[in-house]
Amino acid sequence: MGGVRSGVLQLGDAVTFRARHFGVWQTLTSQITEYQAPAYFCDAMQQGAFKTMRHEHYFEPAGAGTCMRDVFAFISPLGVLGRLADALVLKRYLRHFLTQRGAVLKQMAEGESWRKFLPPA
Repeated sequence: MGGVRSGVLQLGDAVTFRARHFGVWQTLTSQITEYQAPAYFCDAMQQGAFKTMRHEHYFEPAGAGTCMRDVFAFISPLGVLGRLADALVLKRYLRHFLTQRGAVLKQMAEGESWRKFLPPA
């Protein structure tokens, strides 16, 4: 939707995208706020449904490959109601969502489909 549309994100870059969760379309703008290639980067929500959202990505050598670890922290709006939603629904939902997304990224990275997203070296 907005911001960087191709290539590798860098420190300060922002991306705006849409995603559907619980049947509702959400628009989120996230910015790369920390970047230490090739081991780490962090994106933080600049605009979207959460009160705050921070997503850290860690990459570590693992045998012949790489292990990616996500640390995802968020706070929902609406005070007590938001905390209740976090505890009852969102924490489990987002853990499942990130696990599925990680499986898709793993499949892409270990195959050839990643080439369509990055420019030739």
